[in-house]
Amino acid sequence: MGRARRPPVKKPIPDRKFDRWVDEFLSHAQFERGLSQNTVEAYRRDLAMWRRFCEHSGVGSTSVTSRDVTEYLERLRDGRPPASQPYQPSTVGRMLVSIRSFYRFLAQEGELEANPTVTVGVPRRTRSLPKAIPLADVERLLESPAADLLGRRDRAILEMLYGAGLRISELVDLDVDDVDLTRGLVLVVKGKGSKSRQVPLGRAARRAVESYLGSARPALARRGRTKSSRGALFLNARGGRLSRQGCWKVLKGRAKAAGLDRTVSPHTLRHSFATHMLDGGADIRVVQELLGHASLTTTQVYTLVSDSRLREVYESSHPRAKG
Repeated sequence: MGRARRPPVKKPIPDRKFDRWVDEFLSHAQFERGLSQNTVEAYRRDLAMWRRFCEHSGVGSTSVTSRDVTEYLERLRDGRPPASQPYQPSTVGRMLVSIRSFYRFLAQEGELEANPTVTVGVPRRTRSLPKAIPLADVERLLESPAADLLGRRDRAILEMLYGAGLRISELVDLDVDDVDLTRGLVLVVKGKGSKSRQVPLGRAARRAVESYLGSARPALARRGRTKSSRGALFLNARGGRLSRQGCWKVLKGRAKAAGLDRTVSPHTLRHSFATHMLDGGADIRVVQELLGHASLTTTQVYTLVSDSRLREVYESSHPRAKG
């Protein structure tokens, strides 16, 4: 008997037209729609994954159908190629949004007759509550840095993340001129969607930043004068602008020093800021403005956290709650 013939391997189909369209779409997103660099990069990554699927499935740039998109999403959910592991529904939904935006742009530009993603449904997302940490744990974390050079910097970082509810990207993008200690305000110039907002700084955050600017930052700045760090508020140990990864490392180290068992991220402090504000009686629209949320719906998830806290206090305190 002859040896069984192996099925031919389908070769990827290069699609230079697709690459050109992606470049045009990303340029449009950044310069005409004014989307943030992080959003543009997310679009780029999502479309690169979609491109791999199209190449290996033999789908041409002008012949995409809703069935192709649906199959792609199913592969992402199941962890089949081009995915290396199953994706969460929220991630699959975000990747569909990227593809949908891309083909909507092509249809508007007249490159395609219709958007093939219009009839594709977004995967249902499970609504998970933000994880806030108790105030006692926040205070332990804020007290963990020593009064040395990097300790004063780290204290200022932690106080601003929690005291102003900043995103990590907003924090590392701050310049010295963005902070007004006299009026107790920080100007967030590069918020999500490139929208600016002013956020108040409490007394603790103002003292921490003032202490850092007084001696710690000048000492760090002398270690390295680079164009990228010029004017940056937070500097790394070499004198350059602190990166997102560097900020994560700071928080991880300080959480460990404070003896916190739970995972604490910059976003954890942002969640805690919002939850503790609402627990203290703040109006939800004020919290929306402070967080820089475009939609009140985004902020309303924190009311679920506060409602659960109210029920917890009620059930543990009211004499008839467990009757």
